[in-house]
Amino acid sequence: MWTVSTSLHSPSPFLSPLLSSKTKTHQSFDFLTFQKNPFLPNFRRCRFLSISSRQNPTGLSTVVRLRASASMAERQPMEPPFNVLITGSSKGIGYALAKEFLKAGDNVVICSRSAERVESAVQSVKEEFGEQHVWGTRCDVREGQDVKDLVAFAQRNLGHIDIWINNAGSNAYSYKPLAEASDEDLIEVVTTNTLGLMICCREAIKMMLNQPRGGHIFNIDGAGSDGRPTPRFAAYGATKRSVVHLTKSLQAELQMQDVRNVVVHNLSPGMVTTDLLMSGATTKQAKFFINVLAEPAEVVAEYLVPNIRSIIANRSMKPTYIRFLTGLKAYSQIFSVSWKPPQQGFSDSDPDPE
Repeated sequence: MWTVSTSLHSPSPFLSPLLSSKTKTHQSFDFLTFQKNPFLPNFRRCRFLSISSRQNPTGLSTVVRLRASASMAERQPMEPPFNVLITGSSKGIGYALAKEFLKAGDNVVICSRSAERVESAVQSVKEEFGEQHVWGTRCDVREGQDVKDLVAFAQRNLGHIDIWINNAGSNAYSYKPLAEASDEDLIEVVTTNTLGLMICCREAIKMMLNQPRGGHIFNIDGAGSDGRPTPRFAAYGATKRSVVHLTKSLQAELQMQDVRNVVVHNLSPGMVTTDLLMSGATTKQAKFFINVLAEPAEVVAEYLVPNIRSIIANRSMKPTYIRFLTGLKAYSQIFSVSWKPPQQGFSDSDPDPE
């Protein structure tokens, strides 16, 4: 920790263009402490700034009071089983994550914009894991009221949520140059992947700030999140690039507010053999990479869920980026495999997916 105690008795160079030469400042700041990041200070005492000038002959007194942990309640430890909410979890990687959490004994809320798919998914997992650990409801993440209702549903049935995973996403099942994309396709992609994510993060943070135990939010990235180009699905890639930026911004906001019991993380499942991925595999190159790199959703979930749960079990409140397919792993698989039987997905000679 660095501590600086300073008293200013001369005009600040930043204020001088605005104030006369007779301007005086007194006790501009006192005991400014830096902890982990010297660019994010914690003010543990009051700061007084008094200014008199020709524009303000009577003087202006401003008192700014910033106290570390002023709004912090005593954090309650999180113990398993955890309460988990996953958006877009009626199929694909979201559904696989839900099943893996249920295998670990956690309680799960499944949601999707399709009430029929939610009902089918909930019924399926109830048959396997019992009725006492899973709940389902319809939610369109693009609609603010739907997400508010989702929070109310989760609180009504579980009391609180420990883990909120933002998985809902869309590519409008469209792979084409941006110049050929319809308005409807672009609106579908952007409102689901960007607006929907923002709404979910907003409501999840508001809910968790009111939970003494806080909570963890995981935002799932996708192709384009690393800044690499995504030709033929440029809109999707652009929205996924924004996921990383939003997560970092929310982390900074919470740190500035000295919130220590709510954390936003990134989650990277890599290349998963879902309907969304298969719908774009129309070239030999795409099919090759799917055969070499893609994994079934169940395999990815088996890796991600224990890593997610370990963060909470270890009471870590540090933002984390959990990756299933790292760059090194991807290059290793590509260069070490000259031919790979189509254990999942399809071979180069397979017909295009429906």
